[in-house]
Amino acid sequence: MAKLIPKTGSRRNGRIGSRKNGRRIPKGVIHVQASFNNTIVTVTDVRGQVVSWSSAGTSGFKGTRRGTPYAAQAAAVNAIRTVVDQGMHRAEIMIKGPGLGRDAALRAIRRSGILLSFVRDVTPMPHNGCRPPKKRRV
Repeated sequence: MAKLIPKTGSRRNGRIGSRKNGRRIPKGVIHVQASFNNTIVTVTDVRGQVVSWSSAGTSGFKGTRRGTPYAAQAAAVNAIRTVVDQGMHRAEIMIKGPGLGRDAALRAIRRSGILLSFVRDVTPMPHNGCRPPKKRRV
């Protein structure tokens, strides 16, 4: 009786190659969310799927030092290092929030060698909201 030949890439055989390193991402979007307490840098592809992310907390900063510009710079460098290895050359930047790490993260991204097509501030601007309901008369 003939022996069955297992399919290549089946679960029993284990994964053939690492899925993360196999992707080539030429263009992406870098989201920087800078609050007063932390700075989060997320790198996505053009479809919006997260490729890499880092924050000041995951970079090793604790407490009030997470809100500093130096912590934001370290978070941006950590997030971008992996996508540069995957071949990202161009990016768009979306910056959100009022924190101190906005400019430092942007400077770190510019120094990384990625060509920036545009930088957009997407901070939500508050307004007086919708009209409140009429007062109840009892």
